[in-house]
Amino acid sequence: MIDILSREFTYLWYYFTVLFNQIFKYWVLGILLGSVISVFCKEKIHSAFIGMKNSRWGLLGIIPASLLGIASPLCMYGTIPIAASFSKKGMRDDWLAAFMMSSILLNPQLLIYSMALGKTALLIRFFSCLLCGITAGLCVHVFYRKKSFFNFKSFGDVTNRDTDPNVLVRLLKNIGRNIKATGGYFLIGVILSVLFQRYVPADSFARLFGSEQKFGILMASTIGVPLYVCGGGTIPLLVEWLDAGMSMGSAAAFMITGPSTKLTNLGALKAILGLKQFIIYLLFVVTFSVFTGTLCNIVFK
Repeated sequence: MIDILSREFTYLWYYFTVLFNQIFKYWVLGILLGSVISVFCKEKIHSAFIGMKNSRWGLLGIIPASLLGIASPLCMYGTIPIAASFSKKGMRDDWLAAFMMSSILLNPQLLIYSMALGKTALLIRFFSCLLCGITAGLCVHVFYRKKSFFNFKSFGDVTNRDTDPNVLVRLLKNIGRNIKATGGYFLIGVILSVLFQRYVPADSFARLFGSEQKFGILMASTIGVPLYVCGGGTIPLLVEWLDAGMSMGSAAAFMITGPSTKLTNLGALKAILGLKQFIIYLLFVVTFSVFTGTLCNIVFK
C-alpha cells in the first residue's frame, strides 16, 4: 500500500513539475507586464479613452474603446468604478460598453498568460475579446440609443492605490498585490490540471468537448460560469484540456463566458445594469461565446 501511494505521489509530482515549469514563466511575465502597465501606463490609457469624448469618432469609436479596454490592466472590480467615472464625465454608453466588455474579458496580464496555450489560442482569445467588445458597443448603440444602459449612481470616485512617491517601491507594491491576487489560483489551477491529467481519460474528455461534438461548445460555455475564478488559475486547465482533445471552439467559448460570468463579479454587474439589462448581458455573452466557438470549430477543424 505504501509503495502504491509513493509511486502515485511520484507520478503526480512529476506531472506537477513539468506543467509548472511549462507555465510559470508566462505567469511571471504576466505579473511583471501587468504591474508595469498599471504603474506607468494606466492613467495614460484612461486619459486616452476620456480624451475621445470630444472627438468625431461617432459609432467607429467603439473600436478604439474596445482596444483601450484590453490595454487597461484592471479586472472587473477595477473596471466598473473607472467606467462610472467616465460616465460622470459624459462618455457615451456604446463606447463604455465596448471598453467594459473587452476589459472584463482580457487585460495585458492575462494575454501574456495565454501565450502558454499556443499562438492559435492566443490570437483567438485576443480577436474574439476585441470583437465581443465591439459587438457589445454596437448593440448598445442600436437598442439603447435614446436611453441609458448603465446606472452608476451607487459608485463613488475611484481611489488610486499606486501612490507611493518612490517609483520602484510603487512598482514592487503593485507586483506584490498581483502575486497575492493570482498566485494561489495559479497553484490551484496547476494542481487541478495535474489531477485531471492523471485521473481523467483523454478519450472521454475528447468525446465531450471534441470538434465533432455538437453540444461541446455549449457545455464549455456552461462550465465557464462555476469554474472560472481567476485567469491565472484557468490557463493550466486549458493547457491540459486542449492536449486532451478539447476543440479550439470549446476553448474559445470557455475563454469568453469564464471571465464575463465570474460569480464573484456578477453582483457588481447587476448593480449597474438592473435586472433587465443584466439578463440581456448574460444572454449576449452566451450567444456570442457559442457563435465564436462554432466559427472556430469550422475554421480550425
